[in-house]
Amino acid sequence: MSSSKSPTLLEDVRRVMRLKHYSLHTERTYSEWIKQFVKFHQLNERAGLFENSEAKIEAFLSYLATERKVASATQNQAMNALVFLYKQVLNMPLTQRIEAIRSKTSRHVPVVLTIDEVKQVLPRVEGVAQLVVKLLYGSGLRITEAVRLRVQDVDYGYKQITVRSGKGDKDRVTTFSASLMPLLQNHLEKVRAIHEQDLADGFGAVYLPYALAKKYPNAEREWGWQYVFPARSLSVDPLSGETRRHHIDQSSVNKAIKAAVRQAGIAKRVSAHTFRHSFATHLLQRGTDIRTIQALLGHSDLETTMIYTHVLNQGGQGVISPLDDLAI
Repeated sequence: MSSSKSPTLLEDVRRVMRLKHYSLHTERTYSEWIKQFVKFHQLNERAGLFENSEAKIEAFLSYLATERKVASATQNQAMNALVFLYKQVLNMPLTQRIEAIRSKTSRHVPVVLTIDEVKQVLPRVEGVAQLVVKLLYGSGLRITEAVRLRVQDVDYGYKQITVRSGKGDKDRVTTFSASLMPLLQNHLEKVRAIHEQDLADGFGAVYLPYALAKKYPNAEREWGWQYVFPARSLSVDPLSGETRRHHIDQSSVNKAIKAAVRQAGIAKRVSAHTFRHSFATHLLQRGTDIRTIQALLGHSDLETTMIYTHVLNQGGQGVISPLDDLAI
């Protein structure tokens, strides 16, 4: 496939993904993997995709594992993109088993902040990002879940947050810190003023998943559906072409975190996800049941949650160093 024809394939990919209501993020990710696949095999015509398709996929995935040494999750992502290409776009289901060399699955103990380190970092996070980070640590949210939070998902009476369509497209309920309530309510007063001004200017609509937008055509302008953390300015939705106010970009939160960690003089590699790890670990330290933590985090497998028990076994399985017994 020549460079002039490559966009035709990608246009087909985008068309099918939009018909099936895939997210823009997934669309971009899959498109990038498909481009790399075509480039790797130097395909000059679309017909080349149909010849020895399973072997081509195996060779590409093996290259990712052996030459580029990508993580197992990254290799799986590439595989998913290619399966989508063949099954959904080219209408050519893969009939043979893909026997690619697999990337090594590594299990790392997560980076966790101590309670004192959290106390040092939080006050140094500037602006709205501080409120987001307090939700990450106080409720165990993923960064994507925090920035996509809607006004109606926060329940002050029951002190809980409902996470809609989290990882695996699952809903869950998690705890909400009472100390955060006045701060969030004050923040939402400002957000509501922005929303009312948007409505007055003829805007005020927010993105809704396709099924909800179809079922509730007027909901996109209702206060309850607005993002808790809206972007500073309106923008054009690349899928629909409509002008809306999206949520803040998660990169701005990560930048604020890195700046705060630097100021605090903490040498650990801290990201937004570190606060979710710290949430789980500190709950374990307080004696919270592991299955309760699993539910709060939204893990489908208890094995995933058990990683935090390894963090508690400080000093290697909880063994105290013999050097600590020396009176020197």
